[in-house]
Amino acid sequence: MTAPQTPQPHENQPHDNRATGHAYNPWASPSGVTSDHPTSGGSAVRDRAELRRELFEAALIALVVTVCGVLLGALWAWLAPRVPLIADGSGNVYLQHVEGEEAIGGDGTFILLALGFGVVCAAGAFLFRRGGGIPLVVALVVGGLLGSVVAWRFGIWLGPTSDLAELAKEAGKGVPFDAPLRLQAKGALIAWPAGAMIAHLLLTGLFGPRDPEPPQPEWYPGGQQAPRHPQTPPPSES
Repeated sequence: MTAPQTPQPHENQPHDNRATGHAYNPWASPSGVTSDHPTSGGSAVRDRAELRRELFEAALIALVVTVCGVLLGALWAWLAPRVPLIADGSGNVYLQHVEGEEAIGGDGTFILLALGFGVVCAAGAFLFRRGGGIPLVVALVVGGLLGSVVAWRFGIWLGPTSDLAELAKEAGKGVPFDAPLRLQAKGALIAWPAGAMIAHLLLTGLFGPRDPEPPQPEWYPGGQQAPRHPQTPPPSES
């Protein structure tokens, strides 16, 4: 009798992966290429690009809002009530109407205009970004504050000169003239950023994007109906 011959392995037969001498890597791709990290860096790159885009848009919005302060200053100088003064000819200047409210009206006009500019800027930024975000809020606050300062100084520059002696000399004795435009309450400078923040909060709450609701788990009481039991027929009378 002859011993059975041992079959030789064919070249085309598959080999065991353990015979190759490579360690098993659970993160290996189907093509055999291994990776040291289970997640790719594509999402991180997209996040950095999105952050840079938001910062650029926020800087652009802050710049545009600041430039709008020139328009606010021009409107304030045009619409603010004038405070009439009168000189006695000896260098003394007095209010023509002691109980007048023109000085308070100037501050009120600035506050109302600043609130309106804040609402308009917030609406424009919301439509431009189609959403919210911390960079956008910071841009509205910083731009609104800088725009208020620009409006304050530009409105004073457009109004009458601050040299009362020169104004009294030009007007003459007993002739009323307009006092320089002033902002008595410096807290009015925060009206613009405050209005922008309130308007942006309302717009985001009403028209902002909504996060998708998470799927309900199977064990949630209302997520899955209870199995129906077959009805037991009533016992037949024998």
